[in-house]
Parts: sequence; structure tokens; C-alpha cells
Amino acid sequence: MIIRPPSEAGSILLQVTLGCSHGKCAFCGAYLDKRFAIKDRETVMADIEFAARNCVGQRRVFLCDGDAMILPQPKLVDILERVRDRLPWVTRVGTYANAKSLARKSDVELRDLRELGLGIVYMGLESGDDEILRSMGKNGDSAFIVRQGHRVRDAGLKLNVTVINGLGGTARSMEHARATAAALNSMDPEQVGALSLMLVPGTPLHDRRERGEFELLDAPGLLAEIREMLSGLHLTRGLFLANHASNYLPLKVRLPSGKDRALAEIDAALAGHAPLKAESARRL
Repeated sequence: MIIRPPSEAGSILLQVTLGCSHGKCAFCGAYLDKRFAIKDRETVMADIEFAARNCVGQRRVFLCDGDAMILPQPKLVDILERVRDRLPWVTRVGTYANAKSLARKSDVELRDLRELGLGIVYMGLESGDDEILRSMGKNGDSAFIVRQGHRVRDAGLKLNVTVINGLGGTARSMEHARATAAALNSMDPEQVGALSLMLVPGTPLHDRRERGEFELLDAPGLLAEIREMLSGLHLTRGLFLANHASNYLPLKVRLPSGKDRALAEIDAALAGHAPLKAESARRL
């Protein structure tokens, strides 16, 4: 299974690692079918040659799987140099990165990656609430994650931060919304991607719910939470994207200009005046 951001749907998907280097988040079922590993150079270079022959019309590359930034700097440089050499029409390379792997890169190394064509980093904050982060097994607290976000932006890379609507359950919904907005305001990313929590069998969080230890928010609860988050969001400029397949109400909000209109859309949905996505149509 290959996982990529919605905005990378048209990109060349170049798999350079298998799975996730952390792999301990209680909510995540993305890589249950594989153990983390770094793909061998021969395979990656052969895939780039395939792209050189067959992907001339695609202008972007996305490095899969869950955290290509964990690659040692020489390996990552080698891949980006080959992409530049063999795919000269590519205008941007993107990757997922967690805060732990970003912390392993120096400021100079991050700038070097930008010079070699890396243009955007997708980083999972998930929540700005430290209690939720601890309970979900995330690596580091919100301050640590925010610090790595600042380093990404300081290196001249675009930053897309992912958050999960409903991750605090019914117990910490508003705390989650407010703390997440505060963390996002500090990082001031170019994009925020919000998806709604959907439990995957085989994950620790799914098991907690089965034992009655975690209560999922219903659709109105998720909408109320994302409204609280969006109302507290004060980005300089950028996009707030809640158009993932898991969301009941797709939103694409240009900040700050589109915020009031988006809040009105949410209010209309909460009042029953706007349709929500059917449960059967939601997807991870």
C-alpha cells in the first residue's frame, strides 16, 4: 500500500523507504502490513529510470513511504541529484517527515535539500495538546514538533501540517481544538491538512474504543471541534484544507480572507441546512 497526501495525487510516487520510522502512533493503521526499511539504491535508481521513460508529463515527485526524511543525508542527496539529472522537467519534490527525523537534520542540511529540489515537507502535528500526544504515542511534545516546523520554514521549504479532527475523542475535544490552533499559529505553515479520525482494526486506539476507553465524536461533534479550531486559527496566509475523504464537510479555506465564509458553512451544516457526506462515502 502506498500512502500520499491528497495534493500529491498527480505526482510521480517514488518509494524510497517502506513504512514509517516511528510506527508507534496509536491511531495509525497506514503501515500495519510492513516493517520499516530503507529501499536499496539499485531499486530506487531503476524506478527513477522508469519515470524518465514513462512520466514525462508529471511535474512533481513525492518520496514515499511515511518518512523519507529519515534517510541519511548522503542517500537523500544522491536520490535528489538523480531526480534532477534524469527528470529535469520536475519542478518540485515533496516528502512526509516527522519531527524526530527533522531534528536529525542540521539547518545546513535542510537548506541543501531545498537547493537540490525538495520543495515541500508534510509533517504530522496531529494535535497541539500534549496529553493527547502522549496518549497517542507521538514522538515528542507539541513544543518539539513546533520547533521542527519553524526549522523547515527557516530553511525555505514549504510546510504542510497535518492535524486530526476528533483525536481527543469526546473527553478532550475543545482542548484539542484550541491547543492545535495555537501550535499552528506558531508555525504559520503555508498549508494545514485536516482529516477526521477513523479507527482502523488492529491499532491500539481501535482496541481502546472496543474496551470503552475512548469515545469517538459524532458528525456534529467533529464539526463543532473543527469550527473551534478554525476560529482560533490566525495564519499570515495559506490554505486550510479539510477536503480529505474522511471529512463529513469538505472545506478549502484561503486564510485569512476565507475564514468567515468557512465558519458560516460549518454553522449551516450544524444547523442542518447543508448536506454532509454519507458515512458510507467516508474513506481513509
